[in-house]
Amino acid sequence: MNTTFITQLVLGMLLLFQVYNYGNDIIVNRKRLNDGKRSPAVTGLIGFTTNFFDTLGIGSYAPTTMLLKLTKSLKNDKLLPGTLNVGCAIPVMTEAFMYIKTVEVDGTTLLSMVFAAMLGSFIGAKVVARLDEKKIQVVMGSALAITAILMTGVTTKLGAHNVATGFYGWKLGVACGVNFILGALMTAGIGLYAPCLALVYLLGLNPLVAFPIMMSSSASVMPIAAWEFIKKGDYARVPAISITICGCVGVFIAITFVKRLDLTILMWLVICVMIYTSILMLVEGIRKFRITE
Repeated sequence: MNTTFITQLVLGMLLLFQVYNYGNDIIVNRKRLNDGKRSPAVTGLIGFTTNFFDTLGIGSYAPTTMLLKLTKSLKNDKLLPGTLNVGCAIPVMTEAFMYIKTVEVDGTTLLSMVFAAMLGSFIGAKVVARLDEKKIQVVMGSALAITAILMTGVTTKLGAHNVATGFYGWKLGVACGVNFILGALMTAGIGLYAPCLALVYLLGLNPLVAFPIMMSSSASVMPIAAWEFIKKGDYARVPAISITICGCVGVFIAITFVKRLDLTILMWLVICVMIYTSILMLVEGIRKFRITE
């Protein structure tokens, strides 16, 4: 059986799992949906914008958090993590499906790295929970900054030669090992996108190939996380619904934009994403160090 098809099948089953849990909760609680301080149009615009940029590899959690707080869209900040996980799960899964269909990627590489991330999120979560999150953020933020600097220096010379669509041999082993760690780090709130972009580039793949890999890796673990919040009712339903619907629209538009980028422009986009993520991680990590001093 084709490995790419297996990946799509796994994601399809997870999507059905998310739709069933999400939809059933909305139906059961349809008389208690007035749980947002702003109109669905506001949170919908936030979902459209952040998931548009999520499709470009920037990530949606940090900007969505910022915009929801700036607009005071939620009645209680306790509902923020659940609203993010539940509301963004389907848009991210949409990204994964669309990238798999539009970007050429080796099926074995895709399936192996997706399962590695899933295993990391399940098995590695217990280990990561014991680690110092602020140290992880500072180390990863520094590593991304260094990678971005290196990529800036070689983009015009080396970037054009990164045309491979899959890993083989030891490179596949390294890629799966790192993605296992990244999947585990997701449970600690550390984004997978930028590190995965760096990994793919440094091991010689076409940077565009990172998109179906990182989207599928994230999509494979999000429905599980969302289910925990749905069971407890710890999310704002109306804001989540508007983020989901408008977020999917943003994804469709952004996919078309990404497909039209040439490799050089894409490389600079990847560098900007890494710098942006690096700054976020370093600022957050340093802030936590100061709080604990």
